[in-house]
Amino acid sequence: MREGVEELIGEIKALLKEKNALMLAHNYQRDEIQAIADITGDSLALSQAAADSDADIIVFCGVHFMAESAAILAPEKKVILPRYDAGCPMADMITAEQLQVEIDKRPGVPVVAYVNTSAAVKALSYICCTSANAAHVVDSLTAESVYMIPDRNLSEYVSHHTKKKMEWWDGYCPTHERLTLAHILQVRAENPGSVFVCHPECTPEVIDNADYVCSTSGMYKFARETEAKTIIVGTELGILYRLKKENPGKKFIIPSEGLICPNMKLTNLEDVLESLSEEKNIVTVPEEVRVKAIASLERMLAVPRDY
Repeated sequence: MREGVEELIGEIKALLKEKNALMLAHNYQRDEIQAIADITGDSLALSQAAADSDADIIVFCGVHFMAESAAILAPEKKVILPRYDAGCPMADMITAEQLQVEIDKRPGVPVVAYVNTSAAVKALSYICCTSANAAHVVDSLTAESVYMIPDRNLSEYVSHHTKKKMEWWDGYCPTHERLTLAHILQVRAENPGSVFVCHPECTPEVIDNADYVCSTSGMYKFARETEAKTIIVGTELGILYRLKKENPGKKFIIPSEGLICPNMKLTNLEDVLESLSEEKNIVTVPEEVRVKAIASLERMLAVPRDY
């Protein structure tokens, strides 16, 4: 551990206790951020943890739409995003104005919004989904047709697992998009007997070559349960911290150097300390937007969890 880091961590932990604050870290955050967080997980699980907590302050180590989701679900809490400039290119690929145009083209067709969207976009959508429950959410709707936003790869993946008629927005995750079939074939050839698990934000040709497709939380479960000793992991490399920690006897391979999200890697310990100390970079959602956005999240949460 580099000089000064232990002292920095000590200051953060003292402030968290003093201010009755909860530190949350997404699975793609830097190792040192995940190591000291009170809770690590995917975006929605962290937002739910924020809502369930009795903390006064939520320090959300992630990107902007995630902090917004926490503010939507826990409006009485102060939500801090240590790096206010940590955004999500996919979420930025669709605005509320663009979505309204698509809604007007499809009267009566419900919009299914991936949680990787802004609060304003969620407010216009009928129901939200995660990468883990997307197909289940789509199937839960009575409408025969749905419009899904913003990820074309997740949407196409869901279209193969539902009988609903689907259309979708042409957005994508730049990080997952950088993973190619050539990367997978090469790493598979170099590691006989390995298994390949990938995120549904990957391209269709990558997904078609996977042994298992799931969310980040699903990858932790898959890694624990598979008998394979070598696992190729098709998602952002931040996931390796917990995978290695929970499975010391297994080898994990990130198949491409491009699987790094620059936004997820912006937040460092200094940012956490400074933002918490000064209680700055607070993320808020206007009440009229929050009320509509929480309705789409609550519809999702009301879908029975038999997936």
